[in-house]
Amino acid sequence: MMSFSSCEKDSKDANVIVDRSIEVSGGELFKKSTIAFDFRGRRYAARRYGGGFSLSRLIINSQDSIYDVLDNNSFTRFANGQKMELEDSLVNKLKASVNSVHYFSVLPYGLNDRAVNKTYLNEVEIKGRSYFKIKVTFNEDGGGEDFDDEFIYWIDNKNFKVDYLAYSYNENKGKGYRFREAYNERYLSGIRFVDYNNYKPRNNEINLHDLDILFEKNELDLLSKIELKNITVSTEATQ
Repeated sequence: MMSFSSCEKDSKDANVIVDRSIEVSGGELFKKSTIAFDFRGRRYAARRYGGGFSLSRLIINSQDSIYDVLDNNSFTRFANGQKMELEDSLVNKLKASVNSVHYFSVLPYGLNDRAVNKTYLNEVEIKGRSYFKIKVTFNEDGGGEDFDDEFIYWIDNKNFKVDYLAYSYNENKGKGYRFREAYNERYLSGIRFVDYNNYKPRNNEINLHDLDILFEKNELDLLSKIELKNITVSTEATQ
């Protein structure tokens, strides 16, 4: 039988907490899924299978169609069905743009990737509920173009769902910050999806770790809404 002390230790282990959060959000279903959705007028699709993945984005305007595909090995852009030759610097930016939308769409899946580092910070209260506060950073090797971004996740200590997240990112004038509040939870084929209220601080002379405090004090401004529309999910095993 597990002792009280070991239970207490596990409750403050970032890896255990994230494992539980992934499990209640879809778990193994992510690994054999095909997910598609609309986001800000563009169609995204993700196919994950046996450790492989293919992430795509389709942009259609009045004259052209642009189709981007990122998989385990490469990034390719097609314009009106024709493969384009791209500079490496542009490839890196496009890869990051496609990957970031897919990354946020299925959180917390992805937080066990090889390049991810997780640290338990403390337990805090937001709107009367208790949350495990977890810091996430990335190794340069495998962490992508924005590997030095830092994230904070607030995971409910009862149901282990991610209700809030925040992150810092590099911008022209230094660091920028965002805080997201999940809403509109729904499960499709066993996988959890949410939308987000996307907040920004009133100035950037702050600490990322304090964004939950500013949120509680109503000192963050609503910048936008992050909404996934027309979601379709298949969790049939695909080869």
